[in-house]
Amino acid sequence: MKQLAIILMATTILSACQNKSENLTKNTETMEKLAKQEIESLLMTYKGTLNTSNAEKATSLYTKDGIFMPSGAPSAIGTEQIKGAYDFVFSQIQLNIEFYIEEITIENTMAYAVTSSKGSTLIHANGETIPEENRELFVFEKENSTWKIARYMFNKTK
Repeated sequence: MKQLAIILMATTILSACQNKSENLTKNTETMEKLAKQEIESLLMTYKGTLNTSNAEKATSLYTKDGIFMPSGAPSAIGTEQIKGAYDFVFSQIQLNIEFYIEEITIENTMAYAVTSSKGSTLIHANGETIPEENRELFVFEKENSTWKIARYMFNKTK
């Protein structure tokens, strides 16, 4: 009888542990899914800032110590330099692009995304519209419980 009680107790404990493990896995999957949705939303907001030449909004999407690394230009580090870089870019061109998210990977409070973009660029100096195509790498960091761009780099694909 004593052995039966021990077996029943052990079975109950194992079952409880398995249920707790399954719940923990489900919670982790749910949290990762929510984080990916937040990052996708951030990327679409960023795309909107590019297409509307909104330097103020673009800058607000970066962490305080964020770094913008545009192709063929010096890196802009921190809020003031990032804002200046976007002000300059938007004074020269008007973008009309679409983002394609290829990968988002999350690890705790850090994440990265690989994207590509395609569309057109209007050059203000001559009024010419040319094709625009890039590949991008974003590094994100949670700042005050909100995903922000910590590092952003892109280069031309053609």
